[in-house]
Amino acid sequence: MTDLHIFGQRLGYRATQWERPQEQYGWGNNRAIVMMKSWDLVHWTHSNVRMDKVFPEMGDISAFWAPEVMYDEKAGKMMVYFTVRYGPQNDCHLYYAYADESFTKLESKPVRIAETTGIDGDITQVGDEFHLYYVGGAKVRHAVSSRINQGYEFEDRRIDPESVNTEAPNVFKRFGTNTYVLMYDVYGLRPSNMGFSETTDFVTFKNIGRFNEGPMKTTNFASPKHGAVTYLTADELKAAATHWNVNITPN
Repeated sequence: MTDLHIFGQRLGYRATQWERPQEQYGWGNNRAIVMMKSWDLVHWTHSNVRMDKVFPEMGDISAFWAPEVMYDEKAGKMMVYFTVRYGPQNDCHLYYAYADESFTKLESKPVRIAETTGIDGDITQVGDEFHLYYVGGAKVRHAVSSRINQGYEFEDRRIDPESVNTEAPNVFKRFGTNTYVLMYDVYGLRPSNMGFSETTDFVTFKNIGRFNEGPMKTTNFASPKHGAVTYLTADELKAAATHWNVNITPN
Protein backbone atom coordinates (compact mmCIF):
# COMPACT_ATOMS: atom_id res chain seq x y z
CA MET A 1 0.00 0.00 0.00
CA THR A 2 0.95 3.62 -0.37
CA ASP A 3 2.20 5.21 2.87
CA LEU A 4 0.71 8.61 2.09
CA HIS A 5 -0.71 10.34 5.15
CA ILE A 6 -2.40 13.30 3.49
CA PHE A 7 -4.17 14.62 6.59
CA GLY A 8 -1.26 14.43 9.05
CA GLN A 9 -1.34 18.14 9.83
CA ARG A 10 -5.11 18.27 10.22
CA LEU A 11 -5.04 15.28 12.59
CA GLY A 12 -2.25 16.78 14.69
CA TYR A 13 0.58 14.43 13.72
CA ARG A 14 2.83 17.21 12.40
CA ALA A 15 2.99 20.98 12.15
CA THR A 16 3.35 21.10 8.35
CA GLN A 17 1.15 19.80 5.54
CA TRP A 18 3.86 17.43 4.31
CA GLU A 19 6.87 15.79 5.92
CA ARG A 20 9.31 17.74 3.76
CA PRO A 21 9.14 21.13 2.00
CA GLN A 22 6.57 21.11 -0.79
CA GLU A 23 8.61 23.45 -2.98
CA GLN A 24 11.39 20.85 -3.12
CA TYR A 25 9.49 17.57 -2.94
CA GLY A 26 5.98 18.40 -4.16
CA TRP A 27 2.60 17.36 -2.80
CA GLY A 28 2.29 14.12 -0.89
CA ASN A 29 5.98 13.52 -0.41
CA ASN A 30 6.41 10.11 1.17
CA ARG A 31 9.32 7.72 1.53
CA ALA A 32 7.70 4.42 2.47
CA ILE A 33 5.47 1.67 1.17
CA VAL A 34 3.49 -0.81 3.27
CA MET A 35 3.89 -4.55 2.66
CA MET A 36 1.24 -6.94 4.00
CA LYS A 37 0.69 -10.69 3.57
CA SER A 38 -2.06 -13.06 4.61
CA TRP A 39 -2.88 -16.74 4.15
CA ASP A 40 -6.55 -16.34 5.08
CA LEU A 41 -7.47 -12.63 4.57
CA VAL A 42 -8.00 -12.37 8.34
CA HIS A 43 -4.52 -12.49 9.88
CA TRP A 44 -1.85 -10.28 8.32
CA THR A 45 1.82 -9.50 8.59
CA HIS A 46 2.55 -5.79 8.32
CA SER A 47 5.79 -3.98 7.46
CA ASN A 48 6.44 -0.29 6.87
CA VAL A 49 9.34 -0.16 4.43
CA ARG A 50 11.19 3.14 4.56
CA MET A 51 12.74 3.21 1.11
CA ASP A 52 15.24 5.93 1.97
CA LYS A 53 16.63 3.83 4.84
CA VAL A 54 16.76 0.55 2.91
CA PHE A 55 18.21 2.27 -0.15
CA PRO A 56 20.01 5.44 1.07
CA GLU A 57 21.02 6.34 -2.48
CA MET A 58 17.31 6.91 -3.21
CA GLY A 59 16.72 9.00 -0.08
CA ASP A 60 16.18 12.28 -1.89
CA ILE A 61 13.38 10.98 -4.11
CA SER A 62 10.18 12.87 -3.38
CA ALA A 63 7.60 10.06 -3.38
CA PHE A 64 6.98 6.34 -3.74
CA TRP A 65 3.39 5.25 -4.30
CA ALA A 66 0.83 2.92 -5.94
CA PRO A 67 2.68 -0.38 -5.31
CA GLU A 68 1.43 -3.65 -6.76
CA VAL A 69 2.81 -7.17 -6.47
CA MET A 70 3.18 -10.02 -8.97
CA TYR A 71 4.97 -13.36 -8.91
CA ASP A 72 7.94 -13.50 -11.28
CA GLU A 73 8.10 -17.16 -12.33
CA LYS A 74 11.56 -16.89 -13.88
CA ALA A 75 13.06 -15.22 -10.81
CA GLY A 76 11.01 -17.37 -8.42
CA LYS A 77 10.22 -14.29 -6.34
CA MET A 78 7.46 -11.83 -5.60
CA MET A 79 8.05 -8.66 -7.59
CA VAL A 80 6.83 -5.36 -6.17
CA TYR A 81 6.46 -2.52 -8.64
CA PHE A 82 5.52 1.06 -7.95
CA THR A 83 5.70 4.71 -9.02
CA VAL A 84 8.69 6.87 -8.14
CA ARG A 85 8.61 10.66 -8.41
CA TYR A 86 11.57 12.99 -8.50
CA GLY A 87 11.34 16.61 -7.38
CA PRO A 88 8.16 18.65 -6.94
CA GLN A 89 6.56 18.11 -10.34
CA ASN A 90 5.59 15.17 -12.55
CA ASP A 91 8.92 13.45 -13.26
CA CYS A 92 7.48 10.00 -12.51
CA HIS A 93 8.63 6.53 -13.56
CA LEU A 94 7.72 2.92 -12.86
CA TYR A 95 10.21 0.83 -10.87
CA TYR A 96 10.37 -2.75 -9.61
CA ALA A 97 12.21 -4.64 -6.85
CA TYR A 98 12.03 -8.13 -5.39
CA ALA A 99 10.63 -8.94 -1.96
CA ASP A 100 12.22 -11.32 0.52
CA GLU A 101 10.64 -14.74 1.09
CA SER A 102 8.62 -13.58 4.10
CA PHE A 103 7.34 -10.53 2.19
CA THR A 104 8.41 -8.09 4.87
CA LYS A 105 11.04 -6.07 2.97
CA LEU A 106 12.60 -5.46 -0.43
CA GLU A 107 15.85 -7.33 -0.98
CA SER A 108 16.91 -5.78 -4.31
CA LYS A 109 17.48 -2.18 -5.29
CA PRO A 110 14.57 -0.68 -7.28
CA VAL A 111 15.19 -0.69 -11.03
CA ARG A 112 13.33 1.37 -13.62
CA ILE A 113 10.99 -0.68 -15.81
CA ALA A 114 11.25 1.70 -18.77
CA GLU A 115 12.39 5.19 -19.63
CA THR A 116 8.82 6.21 -20.43
CA THR A 117 7.31 8.45 -17.77
CA GLY A 118 4.15 7.21 -16.12
CA ILE A 119 2.38 6.27 -12.89
CA ASP A 120 0.05 3.61 -11.45
CA GLY A 121 1.39 0.56 -13.29
CA ASP A 122 -0.63 -2.68 -13.47
CA ILE A 123 0.81 -5.82 -15.14
CA THR A 124 -1.23 -8.79 -16.35
CA GLN A 125 0.28 -11.94 -17.87
CA VAL A 126 -1.66 -13.50 -20.76
CA GLY A 127 0.12 -16.51 -22.24
CA ASP A 128 3.71 -15.53 -22.93
CA GLU A 129 2.99 -11.79 -22.95
CA PHE A 130 2.86 -9.20 -20.20
CA HIS A 131 0.41 -6.32 -20.57
CA LEU A 132 1.31 -3.15 -18.70
CA TYR A 133 -1.39 -0.55 -18.12
CA TYR A 134 -0.29 2.73 -16.65
CA VAL A 135 -1.20 6.42 -16.65
CA GLY A 136 0.44 9.11 -18.74
CA GLY A 137 -1.00 12.61 -19.02
CA ALA A 138 -4.01 11.60 -16.86
CA LYS A 139 -4.99 8.96 -19.45
CA VAL A 140 -4.76 5.16 -19.33
CA ARG A 141 -2.03 3.82 -21.62
CA HIS A 142 -0.88 0.33 -22.66
CA ALA A 143 2.40 -1.47 -23.34
CA VAL A 144 3.31 -5.11 -23.99
CA SER A 145 6.43 -7.20 -23.52
CA SER A 146 7.63 -10.81 -23.49
CA ARG A 147 9.41 -10.05 -20.18
CA ILE A 148 7.77 -9.13 -16.91
CA ASN A 149 9.80 -6.00 -16.13
CA GLN A 150 11.74 -5.01 -19.26
CA GLY A 151 11.38 -4.59 -23.02
CA TYR A 152 7.93 -2.98 -23.12
CA GLU A 153 6.66 -1.54 -26.38
CA PHE A 154 4.42 1.43 -25.67
CA GLU A 155 1.31 2.46 -27.58
CA ASP A 156 0.66 6.14 -28.18
CA ARG A 157 -3.13 6.05 -27.85
CA ARG A 158 -5.48 6.55 -24.95
CA ILE A 159 -7.09 3.26 -23.90
CA ASP A 160 -9.94 4.40 -21.66
CA PRO A 161 -13.02 6.03 -23.29
CA GLU A 162 -13.28 8.98 -20.91
CA SER A 163 -12.95 12.66 -21.80
CA VAL A 164 -11.89 13.64 -18.25
CA ASN A 165 -8.83 12.66 -16.22
CA THR A 166 -8.31 9.02 -15.26
CA GLU A 167 -5.77 7.04 -13.24
CA ALA A 168 -5.18 3.73 -11.41
CA PRO A 169 -5.88 1.08 -14.08
CA ASN A 170 -6.47 -2.47 -12.85
CA VAL A 171 -7.12 -5.55 -15.03
CA PHE A 172 -8.98 -8.69 -13.95
CA LYS A 173 -10.32 -11.71 -15.85
CA ARG A 174 -13.92 -12.86 -15.84
CA PHE A 175 -13.94 -16.46 -14.59
CA GLY A 176 -14.71 -19.07 -17.23
CA THR A 177 -14.18 -16.69 -20.16
CA ASN A 178 -11.37 -15.16 -22.20
CA THR A 179 -12.68 -11.68 -21.37
CA TYR A 180 -10.62 -9.24 -19.34
CA VAL A 181 -12.00 -6.14 -17.63
CA LEU A 182 -9.98 -2.94 -17.41
CA MET A 183 -11.08 -0.81 -14.47
CA TYR A 184 -9.88 2.77 -13.94
CA ASP A 185 -10.43 5.64 -11.54
CA VAL A 186 -12.33 8.45 -13.28
CA TYR A 187 -11.09 11.06 -10.82
CA GLY A 188 -11.92 13.92 -13.18
CA LEU A 189 -15.60 13.42 -12.34
CA ARG A 190 -17.31 15.03 -9.36
CA PRO A 191 -18.06 12.84 -7.51
CA SER A 192 -15.37 10.43 -8.67
CA ASN A 193 -16.31 7.02 -10.05
CA MET A 194 -14.75 3.91 -11.58
CA GLY A 195 -15.01 3.17 -15.30
CA PHE A 196 -14.86 -0.23 -17.02
CA SER A 197 -13.90 -1.55 -20.45
CA GLU A 198 -13.80 -5.15 -21.69
CA THR A 199 -11.34 -6.79 -24.05
CA THR A 200 -10.49 -10.23 -25.36
CA ASP A 201 -7.50 -9.27 -27.50
CA PHE A 202 -5.97 -6.28 -25.65
CA VAL A 203 -6.37 -4.28 -28.85
CA THR A 204 -10.05 -3.41 -28.95
CA PHE A 205 -11.98 -2.34 -25.87
CA LYS A 206 -15.72 -2.17 -25.25
CA ASN A 207 -16.88 0.56 -22.90
CA ILE A 208 -19.29 -0.97 -20.36
CA GLY A 209 -19.81 2.23 -18.38
CA ARG A 210 -19.12 3.33 -14.84
CA PHE A 211 -20.44 2.10 -11.51
CA ASN A 212 -24.25 2.20 -11.43
CA GLU A 213 -24.41 3.39 -15.05
CA GLY A 214 -24.09 -0.09 -16.59
CA PRO A 215 -23.66 -3.72 -15.49
CA MET A 216 -21.19 -2.89 -12.70
CA LYS A 217 -23.04 -2.03 -9.47
CA THR A 218 -21.93 -0.78 -6.06
CA THR A 219 -23.20 -2.23 -2.81
CA ASN A 220 -21.99 -0.43 0.31
CA PHE A 221 -19.74 2.37 -0.94
CA ALA A 222 -19.83 5.60 -2.94
CA SER A 223 -17.31 7.78 -4.80
CA PRO A 224 -14.65 5.02 -5.01
CA LYS A 225 -10.97 5.79 -5.51
CA HIS A 226 -7.97 3.86 -6.90
CA GLY A 227 -9.55 0.42 -6.64
CA ALA A 228 -8.35 -3.07 -7.44
CA VAL A 229 -9.92 -6.50 -7.90
CA THR A 230 -8.40 -9.82 -6.87
CA TYR A 231 -9.58 -13.43 -6.73
CA LEU A 232 -10.81 -15.64 -3.89
CA THR A 233 -11.71 -19.29 -3.66
CA ALA A 234 -15.16 -20.06 -2.28
CA ASP A 235 -13.62 -21.25 1.01
CA GLU A 236 -11.52 -18.07 1.34
CA LEU A 237 -14.57 -15.93 0.70
CA LYS A 238 -16.68 -17.79 3.26
CA ALA A 239 -13.96 -17.59 5.92
CA ALA A 240 -13.43 -13.87 5.45
CA ALA A 241 -17.17 -13.19 5.42
CA THR A 242 -17.63 -15.18 8.62
CA HIS A 243 -14.83 -13.31 10.37
CA TRP A 244 -16.22 -9.90 9.41
CA ASN A 245 -19.84 -10.95 10.02
CA VAL A 246 -20.92 -10.30 6.43
CA ASN A 247 -23.84 -12.18 4.93
CA ILE A 248 -23.05 -13.48 1.44
CA THR A 249 -24.64 -15.81 -1.07
CA PRO A 250 -21.83 -17.20 -3.25
CA ASN A 251 -22.78 -18.24 -6.78
